[in-house]
This record gives sequence, C-alpha cells and structure tokens, in this order.
Amino acid sequence: MDIKSFQRALGQIAETRGISPEVIIGTLEAAIATAYKKDYGQKGQKIKAKFNPVSGDVQFWQLKLAVDESMLYTQEEIDALREKKIVPSEDFDRIQEDQEAPKKVVFNSEKHIMIDEAQKKDPKIQLGEELEIPLVSKQDYGRIAAQTAKQVILQKIREAEKDVIASEYRSKEGEIISGVVQRIEGSTILIDIGKTLGILNREEQIPGEFYRQSQRLKFYILKVEDGPKGSMVMLSRAYPKLVSRLFELEVPEISSGIVVIKSIAREPGYRTKIAVASTESGIDPIGSCVGQRGTRIMAVINELGGEKIDVIEWKDDPAKFITNALSPAKISGVKIDPLGGGKNTAVVFVSEGQLSLAIGKDGRNVRLASNLTGWKIDIKPDEKAVDVKDAKDGKKDAEDLAEEKPEGEKEEKPKKKPKKTKKNSEETEKVSEEK
Repeated sequence: MDIKSFQRALGQIAETRGISPEVIIGTLEAAIATAYKKDYGQKGQKIKAKFNPVSGDVQFWQLKLAVDESMLYTQEEIDALREKKIVPSEDFDRIQEDQEAPKKVVFNSEKHIMIDEAQKKDPKIQLGEELEIPLVSKQDYGRIAAQTAKQVILQKIREAEKDVIASEYRSKEGEIISGVVQRIEGSTILIDIGKTLGILNREEQIPGEFYRQSQRLKFYILKVEDGPKGSMVMLSRAYPKLVSRLFELEVPEISSGIVVIKSIAREPGYRTKIAVASTESGIDPIGSCVGQRGTRIMAVINELGGEKIDVIEWKDDPAKFITNALSPAKISGVKIDPLGGGKNTAVVFVSEGQLSLAIGKDGRNVRLASNLTGWKIDIKPDEKAVDVKDAKDGKKDAEDLAEEKPEGEKEEKPKKKPKKTKKNSEETEKVSEEK
C-alpha cells in the first residue's frame, strides 16, 4: 500500500466530508474486518481489525464474550420460550425490551467463552468483558469481499457524516439560520440550510405566508430529531423566540446585554408584543429597538412579512406593566387581584371610547397583553371616565350655553355715534350764534 497516497486521500475525505481522520480510519477498520470475515471467518464470529496508518499493517482478532452459567439459557428455558413463540437470542443487544424472558443468551462457541477458560488465556479478564484472540493477518481478499468492504466504507462514511451534521445543528438549537426554499411537498417546505435540508412543517409556518422556490428567509432551529432515515433539522417561522433573535441581529444594545427582552407574546402573522428593559440608566429601551426613523424595527417587520410589533417598556409594578401592555389603548385604572387569593387576576377600567381598542380585533390585544404579563386581564368600562374627545365637545357646549340668552330678551345694540363732518360742524356753530 502506498502510505503517502493513502494519507493524502484520508486528509481529502476528512476535509470535504467534514469528518475527523480517526472516524474514517475506524470506518476502514470495520470494512477490513467485514472483508476478512467474508473470506476467512466463520458464521457468528465477531472480528476486530486494527489498521496502522503509518506502516499500513493490519492486525485481526476474534472477540468472544466471557460468560458464566447464570448468563446462559438452560435447555428447559429455551423450550419454554419457543412454545411462547419467542426466539432466544445469541446477543444481549438483540434481546427485545418487551420480551418476558430474562436477559440471557444462547451459548455459541464462536461468540462466547466460559469465564474459567477465558481466565486461562487472560487472567485479568472479568465477567462480561470480551476476550481478544489473535488471528493470522491476511492481505488478499476476493472480489466479493472487496465489494462488501467498499459498500461498508461508503455506508459508514455516510453515517459518520450524518452524525457530524446532526451534532453540529444540535449545538445550534435555539438560534436562527438563513436558508433557501428548495422544494415544496404538500404542506411541508424543505429548506436548504447548508450541509443538510431543514424541514418546515405546516404548524411552524406563519399563517398566510406564501413560499416559493429560491426564496431566502430566516428560520428558528427548533430541534434535531432522529428519524429512520437519519437526523432531521426541524425549523420554525412561527416560534415566538424567532422575533427576539431577529431583534438581537438588528439591535446592538440587545446583543450586548444593555437592553434585555423580558417577555414576548406572539400570534404569528398578526401581532407581537415584546417587553424590554434597560440595564443601564440613560438608555431608552424602546428607542433602541425602534431605531432612527424606525429602521431597526422595520427590518424585523419586513422579515416577518409585515407582522405588527408592539415594543413596550417592562415594569416591576404589575399595574404599570399591564397598562403598558394594553397600549395603544388609554387605561383609566387597574385593580390588581381584586378578589384576593393571589390568582394573578387584574381588572382594567377603560372609557367607552377606548373599550374596543383595548380589547382589539378578535380580542387579540388583550390576549397578547395577558400572555405578555402573565396576568388574567378583565376589561370593564369605566362610567366615570370621560374620553378626551367627549371632554372637548362638552367644554364647547358649555361655552355655547353660557353665551345663549333667555327667550324674549333682545340684545340691545349700542347706538352708533354720528360721524363728525365739516358740514355738520358749520351748522352747529350757526345754531349756537343764533342763540
């Protein structure tokens, strides 16, 4: 074997596939052991191979499990299991959990060795450990064995690659990732996220949002699930934390920890409320999230397809926090836990003109405010409260009434003084002379 060529190929595979060289060597050893067993081994044997990448030498061992009588089925137990249509196994790892039989094995001389005999060959071996019996090394393998080894190598490399990808995306759970819509299969969207495909199920899509091929969007990595065909990366566009992650990208104060998102409530596709607070005095948390001329919050809104976002200031006082959460409605008063008992119930009073605004369309505003604050909010009209518009109208009416006079009384108009002209002044002087 050309060791230099092998090492170059090993490094190239490790770089292109993203797999460590140790994993590839382990895959190669498993393939060589399979080929050895195909040509020179016996049925039921467990062969172990050790490859030296420096010298190119390969060593082989047969593995046998050290057992005693308590770990083996008796003939009576085997017959009883067969009557129950349960096939006794020769391997511990093949015993089904739902079987009623104890976890024992049927003795096979190719797989098992009694502990007394095993200790004669290796005095340090313990019960349940595997004894390594050296085998004669072979270099030549038949065509079928070589083909089998090739298939094993390819399969093991694919499995190792999937494991590397799964572990990589498991470490990214809870983060956002940019992806491209690759194809649409019914209600499921397959997203190209780089090394693998992510799955966007229907329940994780934003209602009313349409997807097209080659469309680039941002997604929230929910979790990595193990399926029959490998690991699947589950994505979401409807998860509430997607909004907070988008704000972290757009608002440096949030990513640095100066502004903190305390809570978030979201109805995907319609509206989101987030409560923010500042950890440093002099920093406006709402202004930081909105940005100059709304550039920061508009970037998040555009990414979410126009979803409305309300940014409110978080307060320690529940009454003030609930008042802020119900914005843009104007609140007349808040009673915290009016009946007692600590059931996190609050009664909010609003004027008649603000009632519909406080409740919101389909009750969305009060529902989001309740989820945001963690309080059950009961909105009631405040009869004593007067709307600003009504107050202005009332003031105008009062002024009009004050100016009105009772019927029958006519307002006397002041007599106008005659204008003093030259002709009138001459006549006045003439009359005074005659007198």
